[in-house]
Amino acid sequence: MKLIERDVPPRTAWALEQAGVAPLLARLLAARGVREASELDESLQQLLPPSGPNGLKGLPEAACLLADAIQHGERLVIVADYDCDGATACAVMLRGLRLLGARPEQLGYVVPDRAVHGYGLTPTIVDLALQQRPALLVTVDNGIASLAGVAHARAHGLKVLVTDHHLPALVDDQLVVPEADAIVNPNQPGCTFASKSLAGVGVAFYVLLGLRAELRARAALPQPEPRLDGLLDLVALGTVADVVKLDANNRRLVAQGLKRMRAGRAQPGVMSLFSAAKRDASKAQGFDLGFALGPRINAAGRLADMTLGIECLTTDDPERALELATRLDAINRERREIESGMREMAEARLEALVEALSGALPPAVALFDADFHEGVVGIVASRIKDRVHRPSFVFARGADGQLKGSGRSIPGFHLRDALDLVSKRDPGLLAKFGGHAMAAGATLAVDDIGRFALALARVAEEWLNEQDLTRTLRHDGALPADFATPETARLLDAQVWGQGFEAPVFCDRFEVISQRLVGEKHLKLRLRQGGKLIDAIWFNRVEMLPERAMLAYRLSLDEWQGQQRVQYVIEAAQP
Repeated sequence: MKLIERDVPPRTAWALEQAGVAPLLARLLAARGVREASELDESLQQLLPPSGPNGLKGLPEAACLLADAIQHGERLVIVADYDCDGATACAVMLRGLRLLGARPEQLGYVVPDRAVHGYGLTPTIVDLALQQRPALLVTVDNGIASLAGVAHARAHGLKVLVTDHHLPALVDDQLVVPEADAIVNPNQPGCTFASKSLAGVGVAFYVLLGLRAELRARAALPQPEPRLDGLLDLVALGTVADVVKLDANNRRLVAQGLKRMRAGRAQPGVMSLFSAAKRDASKAQGFDLGFALGPRINAAGRLADMTLGIECLTTDDPERALELATRLDAINRERREIESGMREMAEARLEALVEALSGALPPAVALFDADFHEGVVGIVASRIKDRVHRPSFVFARGADGQLKGSGRSIPGFHLRDALDLVSKRDPGLLAKFGGHAMAAGATLAVDDIGRFALALARVAEEWLNEQDLTRTLRHDGALPADFATPETARLLDAQVWGQGFEAPVFCDRFEVISQRLVGEKHLKLRLRQGGKLIDAIWFNRVEMLPERAMLAYRLSLDEWQGQQRVQYVIEAAQP
């Protein structure tokens, strides 16, 4: 692990201070690219406008499609995805369309089964949706690469609106979009919308903003005029859970959603998920969404049926919501058990691979075992990637007998582009693939796992150097001892941190006074710095530290019997 201190532009930090930002926070924000205090304005008025010269391409056409369907009494079917972003996007669309005048009998949805249908608007999913007799299909968090599915739908006389945030399909080195009636996706060719990092649920929310404007222009809005900000708790949950970059626009969406949660004004399903996870909604943070609520929704898509997650997020009955959240919690516990066993098997496979290579670790890793579970390959791939700091794929046998794999990458290695190169070099190897820079999926024959592993490692060897393959942790330098207070921890907790806008990590030298294991796998520490004693913990660490060490850490508020005190959560160490 290499520790690297972030650069802080002094003029920017000074300007933020002059605008009233606390000095420590000004330094942290300047190091993360914030240039003006206006970027910290979390009000809804500061959201990027949906329409206009730099609005979302395709939004006017999408709004007209939806407005026509509502006014003509046509049936709309939402085609969802089986992760948290897809579930929240589906819930946002269903709730928003009802607010904007769609009758309940006009609305339906379908969500693919991961093991049976695969990802996206496939012809099979179109056939499933046709059973509901729709006039219009609306994809959320999928569809931009569904060339065959869109063609199949239109061949059956359906109109298709694609709302998505993923990259389009590559055909002969060209980005190709499906021939839908309208497409709203900030990452489609020709779209000048400034936030390319909207999650699928963020795109769905913006489509509803466009629809409301269209209905207003037609004098067809329900009265009193519906407010859509009541959906922002769902937008925040899906945005954080999908680990998209938290640019200024996404931070505003998340901040607004968190405010609703803290005020107790979130959807019944969201409040019930807080209860099931034993988290306090009045103190909601992005961490809760990414590591407590999001995994419980995702568990349904991994091991059961995402219908459970969508129903939890769309019901207005608190008792029903709590019942569904409790079921999701139980599924998530099962997921953790499966993941734990599968992770052990994957690490054993990894050790065998390293041994076979005489102790060398390849620049990219691909693992398969007949006992791997398809629903958790992505999680395990992420764990392996974190452990070895290599692009990592984990495969499981799918219901059709083929291997279904999920990959996670490291900075400097665009995983979808790597798969594209693998496919070009060996045209028969990948049955299908897709994704983006840091996460991707692939399907191949069982006998081809060895070929794939070698092909991926070859690309990684060409694209990555030793520096790329060295794990690094960017930190914010030393925290003055006087700032290690509950007030500072609360100040930091009140901000929106996440992907691309990482929570502060400080770094300094400490004397280790005492250390012991708690819970058999966590290292509890007592540190001394400049005469001050500090409590710290390093989760999932069993190796003892030397008497003196350079430690990277986060500030955490530890509550016990109504008293709050600061605890350091250790992230990394160097002697």
